[in-house]
Amino acid sequence: MTGTGVRIDGNTLRLPGGAAVRFVRTLRLPETGTHPLPPGLGEFPVRRVSDYPDTVPEQWRARGGVMLPVYLREAMWLSFGGTTEPAALQVGVGKVCAVSGKPWSDRLARDPQNYVVLPRQPWLDGINSGKGTVRQFVAVPLGLGATVEGQVTGEEVWGGVQLQSFPLAEERLAEWREAQRRLRSASGPAMGYGAAVPMAMAAPAAPAGAPPRAPSMGLGVGGSMRQEVYRDDRPLSDWADTPAGRAFVHLVTPPEWRRITGEAPPPSPVDRAAYTAAGLPWFDYYDQDAEDLAPTGPLEGVKPVGDWLGDDHEPWQPPGSHQVTKLGDAPGKPVEDGDW
Repeated sequence: MTGTGVRIDGNTLRLPGGAAVRFVRTLRLPETGTHPLPPGLGEFPVRRVSDYPDTVPEQWRARGGVMLPVYLREAMWLSFGGTTEPAALQVGVGKVCAVSGKPWSDRLARDPQNYVVLPRQPWLDGINSGKGTVRQFVAVPLGLGATVEGQVTGEEVWGGVQLQSFPLAEERLAEWREAQRRLRSASGPAMGYGAAVPMAMAAPAAPAGAPPRAPSMGLGVGGSMRQEVYRDDRPLSDWADTPAGRAFVHLVTPPEWRRITGEAPPPSPVDRAAYTAAGLPWFDYYDQDAEDLAPTGPLEGVKPVGDWLGDDHEPWQPPGSHQVTKLGDAPGKPVEDGDW
């Protein structure tokens, strides 16, 4: 079990070494075609598992980490804005690497690469499908075989999302900090990689009652979108050998969220047609100096959740060209880690 130092800052999960992760609600894409990046519809609320010892399932207490509420077939993306120093971040879906498709590992690897590099990777909307695309993260229950975990491993044991961060090795980090100091001296105060975020609010009192076994959720895939997963341009030796911190992110159904926390869950996701009709923006992001990672075998064959849950009958209204925006290039309480 890795040491902690993971904290919640507002709804931002801050891992040791400066990595920041927010979980953003978004529109679910059709499972055919390739689309621009869908817009964010607000952050998922994030709470520490250890704040609710009387109402979370025993298995969740053992794994520690945090939890967030998500609807069936709701889509999300991970934002890394606010990262303060370079970090190699591993992202697991049911302990399957979302970048390489390989089993979860406590070490970084390059063949295939099993991490994203922050802050160069501004966000991650799904599993790496290569050729400048990802397949959207979509929430589904365990037990159907629809999760990435179920399709890649043949079992659905873990669910949720796993995060693990590696800082630069000590000498390389000192060099980077010195380079930043020189830049600040030449150009004035630095603004950092992202906006400041509010401090976490105190957790409300947990409702009384013994915790039943909660339905478990994991991530499957939805539609394809244009997003590159960037190849690391540093040698692997530039990164620390061991992770600085990690967190298990439990996905909670809205009824369970209310039972566990006493809080109302967010409203159900907005209708796609209404969003498009309102003229709100979609996004294309491209870094001409970065090299995209190729798809890996385990992830190429992952099928969309519609193969298990049926067709989506909600009409799809694609955005107009004027709606696609081109994009250029204080701590809270510690989050407890557990056995996973």
